[in-house]
Parts: sequence; C-alpha cells; structure tokens
Amino acid sequence: RPASQIVREMMRQFVQTQRESREYEAFLQRKVDIARVSMQAGEGLTNDEVEAQFAARRAQVTNKG
Repeated sequence: RPASQIVREMMRQFVQTQRESREYEAFLQRKVDIARVSMQAGEGLTNDEVEAQFAARRAQVTNKG
C-alpha cells in the first residue's frame, strides 16, 4: 500500500478514537450530573450505606455455599 493510504487510515483512526473519547466523556459527565442531582434530592446512598448493603450480600452468598 502507498504511504499516503496508510497515513489517511491512521488519520481516520485517530479522529475516530478522539470522537469516541469525547462521546464517552460526555456520557460519563451526564451520569455524574444525574447522580449529583439524585444525592442533592436525598435519593442516593452514602458510601457507607452501599458498603453495608454489599457486605450483607457477600455474607449471604458465603453462608449459602
């Protein structure tokens, strides 16, 4: 293949990677924004509450085995 074709393919791949990265960052930012609103509305759980719930689940699974 000619060098120009390889360079074009590399440029396309770079642009695609950058686009995917921006889209993922925007997706992640939306999730964070939604979570912050949820916490401010009193709908979320603290880290300690989540840890306690999963500790209880782990204990249940351990006791079943």
